Amino acid sequence: MLSLQDLLGQDRGNTALNDISNTVGAEPSLVNSAIQMALPAIIGGLARNAADPQGAQSLDTALTRDHDGSIFNNLGGLGGMILGQLQTPDPTPKQLDAGGILNHILGTNQAPVVEQVSSNTGLNMGQVAQILMMVAPLVMGYLGQQKRQQNVGADGLGGLLGGLLSNAQAAPASSGNAMLDMATSALDRNNDGSVVDDIASMALSYLTKR
Repeated sequence: MLSLQDLLGQDRGNTALNDISNTVGAEPSLVNSAIQMALPAIIGGLARNAADPQGAQSLDTALTRDHDGSIFNNLGGLGGMILGQLQTPDPTPKQLDAGGILNHILGTNQAPVVEQVSSNTGLNMGQVAQILMMVAPLVMGYLGQQKRQQNVGADGLGGLLGGLLSNAQAAPASSGNAMLDMATSALDRNNDGSVVDDIASMALSYLTKR
């Protein structure tokens, strides 16, 4: 099962996990479980996009332009950096635009993904939404970094994501694989095409109530 420690290394992964846990006010073990359940959905959604040549080119452009891995320079302040963007009218830098990233990756599956992680961990939906808001830019930063280090172009992103996906799929069917199925589905829960209940809205709602 894939974790932040697998992506970022033990020290950086632990730093990020502790900051995310402090931000949402939950035990690191629960937050870690939520992240491990959500990563297949995020990576699966990216892989689905990259399977299409146009989608692969769009992802390659975004990684080249906006995600160089510099987000890892402030993992101890990740929560304030990402969620703070929800509370300011200023334009959000692309590498921190978690709502935009998740909307592109998950589309109409955003609310079901949050609900699934929440039901499996006991964390409330606001906490899960915030966790995903902080994790998605880290995944993009990791992919951007790997793209540069391995000199991967648009046609190689599928292989890069496939390697991650094989690790992310190594999870019980009740958690990670269900999330993967949800991410790769082309249909939303009620087929209405609505993204009103997007993750950014859920995260902001929970943020303002605390």
